[in-house]
Formats: sequence, C-alpha cells, structure tokens
Amino acid sequence: MGDIEITIALDRYDRHFPLFDGTAVAAPGLRYRALQVGQSDALRDGTRRHERMIAESAFDVAEFSMSTYLMAIERGLPLTGVPIFPRRLFSQACMFVREDSAIEHPRDLVGKRVGLSSFQTTLSLLAKGDLKFEYGVAWEDIRWLLTSDEKVKFAPKPGVVMERAPRETDLGDLLAKGEIDAIFMPHPPHSVMNGAVKTRRLFRDTAVEERRYFNKLGYWPIMHVLAMRTDLAAREPVLPSALMALYASALEISDRYFDDPNWSRLPDARLLYERSRAEFGDPWRNGFRANRGNLERFILYSHDQGLIGERYEPERLFVASTLDT
Repeated sequence: MGDIEITIALDRYDRHFPLFDGTAVAAPGLRYRALQVGQSDALRDGTRRHERMIAESAFDVAEFSMSTYLMAIERGLPLTGVPIFPRRLFSQACMFVREDSAIEHPRDLVGKRVGLSSFQTTLSLLAKGDLKFEYGVAWEDIRWLLTSDEKVKFAPKPGVVMERAPRETDLGDLLAKGEIDAIFMPHPPHSVMNGAVKTRRLFRDTAVEERRYFNKLGYWPIMHVLAMRTDLAAREPVLPSALMALYASALEISDRYFDDPNWSRLPDARLLYERSRAEFGDPWRNGFRANRGNLERFILYSHDQGLIGERYEPERLFVASTLDT
C-alpha cells in the first residue's frame, strides 16, 4: 500500500478513543483522520453519519447501519464492507413499556401499537425479527408507529400497518397517555430516560434473558458495520486488511483501559468488566467467519420484513480479501 490518507467517521464509543487520540497503530503508509460523527446526536464533527455516507459518500470509511447496509448492497449502491462491527445490542434491553403495563411477554403485544425510529433501523429490524423467530410472535400482527424517515426506499409487505408520526412527536408522551403500548428504540425519548415517563423494560429480568439468548445463538447481535466506498476499495486493495489491523489495535488498547479499576466513572467498572468476560467471553470478535451466523440471521430478518428481495449469501457483503478472516 502506497501512502494514503483516509477519513473514518465513527461514533464516540470507548473502543474508538484510541482512533481519536491516534494511539491505534496504523499500517505503514496509512494515515487516518478519525471523525466523531453521530447519527441521531451531533458530535464534534457532525451528525447524520449514515445518510451522509449513503447519499453523499461524505467519508472514505464509516460506521454504518447494518440493516441499511443489507439494503444498499442488494440495490448496488457504491458501498462495500469490512467485517468490523463497531456497535452491538440485544433487542431485549431496548423494549420499553409503561411501568404499570399488563404486558409481560412479547405475545401480549399482538394487536398493540409500538413506536419505532424507522422501520429499517437496525434495532427495529432485530426486535421485529426476534419477536417472530425467537418468541413466536408475528411482527405483522403489531401496528408500528414510525418517527423517522427511511434511508433506503422499500415497498412494505401487504397488510402491514405502518403509520408515520408527526415531526417532533414525543413517543414517551404517547406511551404515558396510552396512545402506544411500547417503544422499541436504542435511544428512547428523554422523557423516558430521565424518568419523567415511568417505564420498565418488557423483560423484567433483562440481563437473564439476554444471557439466555446469547447462550442459545452464540453472539451479541451486530448493529453496525464498517462500510467503505467501493471505488476506494478497488483502488487500494490492501486497505481492508489494514483497516482490520487498525481496528484490532484500537480494541486491544481500549481493553487495557479496564486495567485501572477507576478508569470509568462507574464505581464497579472493573467488576462489571470481569463479570462480562466470565459470562460472554469476548463478544467483540470481528472477522467474517466468527460472525457468519449472525449475518445470516440478519439477512433472514431483512428478507422476511420485505426490506430485501432475496436471501443472498453473507459473502456478498464484504471485500473478497476479508472473507478468510
């Protein structure tokens, strides 16, 4: 690889600090500028990371929505992927109901009205898919209220009830008034997070349910993928492997942060770290082979929800040189 300088747009996670402060080791000839670009919230270098990457190719490389990426690949948009997954979430921790709700199990959501960001948001995709394939509750039997525009156009499946909320709608308000029955979101409204609207998670012992899910399926679900411009991947064929090495360096450095028991503001941070390792091992494994099953399930969910037209093989998602990782 000759001398190359690239921009990488990322959210402000602890695992990305070594990229922002330059301590992550890059391959010879690779210079990178790590930009703090949020998705919903504005960070130092802006917001709307996903839209800017897909519509404007605003960055050389970007942390990108897994669900939207599946749709972009099928539609031939100018993106390709590196099997690095910067964000992961369990859907179970992102399902909220009112504190006094009678909803105790996903089956109680049948016929109910649930608020989402957009239909294709990765957490929305995962939660709907988990309802159907993990809990036996057809997502088609639920009414969906959406607060955000879709990033890639698609035709909804016949019979699916999808409504668009007016702009500035506070889903917490609607939940408090009983106008919706649940919220599935990674970032619930401030009225929910600050306790003004009294809520609880659908799964009362969320941690136990997440561990059961992890032990059964063997992974912590992917939310985001590292996407890059296809013209850049073609021009710099060594860059994908250099990016994987760079990200591995960042993970190794950020993992060592917890060597200091007071690195985090959380009083029990080191204990939580040790407990997480004991229960989950290292759930941040990157590379294609370790994540193939997770990717296949996402493709299944996306096809079932009408976002992609075929259940293609996950190899299609990544630069060919990275498939042996």
